[in-house]
Amino acid sequence: MKRFFKTIICLLSFLLISSLALTGGTVFASTSINNVNANEAKLNVKAAITIDQKTGEVLYAKNAAKALPIASMSKLITIYLTLQAIKNGKLSWNQKLTPTKNIVKLSNNSDYSNVPLQEKHQYTVKQLYEASLIESANGAVMMLAQAVYGSQENAVNQMRTLLKKWQINGAQIYTTCGLKNGEVGSDAYPGAGKNVENEVPAVGVAKIVDHLLTDYPEVLSTSKLAELDFKDGSTVTKMKNWNWMLKGLSQYDSEYPLDGLKTGTSEKAGACFAGTLKYKGRRLITIVMGAKHVDGTDPSRFVQTKKMLDYVYSNYQLYIYKKGTQLANLKGVKVADGNQKISNLVVKKDSGIWQKTSSTGKLTFSKSEIEAPIKKGQLAGYYLFTNNPSIYSSKGTKLAATVRENIDQANIFVRIWHLFFK
Repeated sequence: MKRFFKTIICLLSFLLISSLALTGGTVFASTSINNVNANEAKLNVKAAITIDQKTGEVLYAKNAAKALPIASMSKLITIYLTLQAIKNGKLSWNQKLTPTKNIVKLSNNSDYSNVPLQEKHQYTVKQLYEASLIESANGAVMMLAQAVYGSQENAVNQMRTLLKKWQINGAQIYTTCGLKNGEVGSDAYPGAGKNVENEVPAVGVAKIVDHLLTDYPEVLSTSKLAELDFKDGSTVTKMKNWNWMLKGLSQYDSEYPLDGLKTGTSEKAGACFAGTLKYKGRRLITIVMGAKHVDGTDPSRFVQTKKMLDYVYSNYQLYIYKKGTQLANLKGVKVADGNQKISNLVVKKDSGIWQKTSSTGKLTFSKSEIEAPIKKGQLAGYYLFTNNPSIYSSKGTKLAATVRENIDQANIFVRIWHLFFK
């Protein structure tokens, strides 16, 4: 009878593991991060977050789980889908596109951030891509969405599907550019009100940027450009990047060498900014939402971004753990059916973890025991730094671990003994 129940448990475990493999399950479930050190750096914004792009570690967060309007930061989703289409051969950089009458009309509206487009003129995918990232041109990004999916409605549906796939909760998407639904004319999303606009939590925007930089890091070669000309026949529109923290622009500071990424502004959203930079060899992603926006000259979102980075610089240290390092306060783990009962754990590969200078933190392991046989270098599980939340898990930041030496499976007689008397 005991053997029967053991068999049933093993079968159920196998089905669970198979299900996770098929659905892309990971060790830690996705979650939303809201406040991390929020009271230690009081930013004058509605929401904010700073993460390490490599690990997802959250170094600062304020109201990061609250869905808020993101305005033109929405373009980052459309840009991701555009780069995906180019990678898959659905678009090419030199492919020429012609704008619809509605997009031409919208692109010539001076109330919006735009590069004017002309009816029956053709523009390359590269031109439109550059205009979308640098000038935040609404008409240009709508043309890209139209080219990939045939209509704005279809493109919005794909944006929604993508965010659902990335487990970004609370998002509401209606336009490919970030304008209100009623501001895109005949391309308004059917069945939705005129005043609705795209909303995503700050932690969700951080995830969007994380996916974009992971899958298409080449986006930075365009987002870092302070200025660029948009040539349309004999007409030249001089584009100036809305990210004023770039070198050569008004908010540049060598302490914060940003090379991206995207601003967003609307009456409801206030001033928003998704930024990124290299610091101590790691890429940080910063999001501020709902900063003050008195007029088009107000630098508040950049001032608040610097304030958040100042906090990170002053309060965190990057600790590097070399491959093969044995962490002092978590050495061993139980081994099931192995020729030894306890195995020593070591770091699987060179890794870095951010630690607050005022806190040592807590370290655990992701499993109560590991299964034999297992070889040195094979993934055994994860060290879990529980004081370091990640955009993908409030449980902490994980660091891959392996065994210090090869562990063979115990002989059949020992395993049978364990089966009945363990």
